[in-house]
Amino acid sequence: MIDSVDAVMAQIVERVNNDEALVRRGRYVNLTFQFGVTRSSGDEQGEASQDYLITVQHGRIADVQRRTLSTETGVFSVRASLCDWRRFWQPVPPRDYQDLFSMLPKNFAQLDGDLLPLMQNLQYFKDVLACGRQQRSVTHA
Repeated sequence: MIDSVDAVMAQIVERVNNDEALVRRGRYVNLTFQFGVTRSSGDEQGEASQDYLITVQHGRIADVQRRTLSTETGVFSVRASLCDWRRFWQPVPPRDYQDLFSMLPKNFAQLDGDLLPLMQNLQYFKDVLACGRQQRSVTHA
């Protein structure tokens, strides 16, 4: 179970920055994008909408800040409800949650802004978001 989005953001930063292959894939990515967690009726009480500004420099995540002003923006934004992000971040996500682009047609996630940098580096950004997935537990018989 995902405890908090802040914990997942910290996990994403650590995993991305320690994955040399992923950093190499994103070596030309230098931008800030917005990651949004929207509130939906299925989310627990007390969980509010929250946006994060994620700054990428040469494939490494240089900074993650909570968005505090509506004038703070990124080049593009990706948003989903906390319930949908939790499904996406499961070790083996259910159908329609295994990939960002499988979530879009069902309106589980939304993209907006200048999508050109996202599309030019699509696999990089999909892998960055997937770094929030929980590790599968390995059992030995």
